[in-house]
Amino acid sequence: MHRILIIEDERDIADLIGFNLQRAGYEVIKANDGIEGTDVALRERPDLILLDLMLPGRDGYAVFRELRRDPRTANTPVIMLTARAQTEDRIQGLEAGADDYLTKPFSPKELVLRVQAVLKRFNTSPGNVDFTHGPFRFDKNALKFYLDSEPTELTSIEFKLLLFLCERAGKAQDRNDLHCTVWGYSDATHSRTLDTHMKRLRQKLGPHGSWVETVRGIGYSVAKADA
Repeated sequence: MHRILIIEDERDIADLIGFNLQRAGYEVIKANDGIEGTDVALRERPDLILLDLMLPGRDGYAVFRELRRDPRTANTPVIMLTARAQTEDRIQGLEAGADDYLTKPFSPKELVLRVQAVLKRFNTSPGNVDFTHGPFRFDKNALKFYLDSEPTELTSIEFKLLLFLCERAGKAQDRNDLHCTVWGYSDATHSRTLDTHMKRLRQKLGPHGSWVETVRGIGYSVAKADA
């Protein structure tokens, strides 16, 4: 049974979310402010976190940054919840590294479906759990990445993007396919966010960033290892 932490200061919303998640078969943990939410996340290490952005004590973005800095929660999937529906706010959340973003009010059914989709993407893929391409090595179980045999910190989104491209090296991958692989669906918000993540990924790869190529009008590709 997956354990989900709800960090939400509005108790009626937290109760509604918790009720629907429990009906769907999930175990639920709750925290009512940012400081408590951070402490509970680090202590309980849930399988997924639903994080409201407008929190007392410590706002959602500060909580998110703290969770990403700690190795216990660095790769825990996070869905951000907020009353802000503007596109720029969604882009800010996704560019920060959130795995999905929902604006209030939302359908409980949609929330459960988003939770299911994110958890499905984080399940270990069947087959080999270790994959190597050129200077890149991926440990799919631990979501750890090695560059020239040295551990290199990637966010879960960067990890999934690079792995997807490397497993299909030499072939241009459509932007929509990349969106669906990482976020489970595609829209204009994700199109802008994808480019930001790819730019950060290239920076982290340093001299090896040239392996990731922009394919004009299509998307991105990674060069073949024998190129």
